[in-house]
Amino acid sequence: MPLLFQWRVNGEDHVLSVNTIRKALNEVIEAAQLTDAAGERLDYQPHDFRRMFITDAIMNGLPPHIAQVIAGHDDINTTMHYNAVYPSAAIAAHQAFIARRRSLRPGEEYRVPTSEEWEAFLGHFERRKLSLGICSRSFGSECVHEHACVRCAMLRVDPHERPRLDEIRVNLIARIAEAEREGWLGEVDGLSISLAAAEDKLAQLDAEQDRRSTAVDLGLPSFPKVAGRISGLST
Repeated sequence: MPLLFQWRVNGEDHVLSVNTIRKALNEVIEAAQLTDAAGERLDYQPHDFRRMFITDAIMNGLPPHIAQVIAGHDDINTTMHYNAVYPSAAIAAHQAFIARRRSLRPGEEYRVPTSEEWEAFLGHFERRKLSLGICSRSFGSECVHEHACVRCAMLRVDPHERPRLDEIRVNLIARIAEAEREGWLGEVDGLSISLAAAEDKLAQLDAEQDRRSTAVDLGLPSFPKVAGRISGLST
């Protein structure tokens, strides 16, 4: 790699030693009378300038992988560790990112919606309410399952509607038995898919109930332990 700090000796370029750079640095600080907020003289090490250089370079647009090559790091994560990210810089970078993204999007996407459009947006959440729970499909999208909600992965069953889902399951079992007796093989296949979906929804409700009812030990001391400590301190 090219060396950033060199001097010529007998017509040849040689790298400056760390001690030489440190000595020159101290002489500059002493001559400039640079001090910190407490009035103490600043104490820099040559390695400190790697963080300054990498931070300044990346903040001014140098790609991190190029800074990695210049710094001689094998891993870009090492380079990013040297990059100091200040809150003001993070906010400014985020605002610039949003501005760039918006400049690439059609302008009409950022206009104020009409009253009709706003009503349609609010109405979307009302239409998501189903007899068994709520549909989680995104705004403006149509139901691709023709409202066969039991089969749909977008259906989020309300726990209070479990009895109704149990009734649907029992009814499906009875209809499958009837279809098998009558030889309606196509009907059996469709009903079996609905039955499997209903049982899957019931299993999801059971798993959610188990998760909510499972106690989590936070390691808090019991009352006898607390009382024992207090009585011990009082004595």
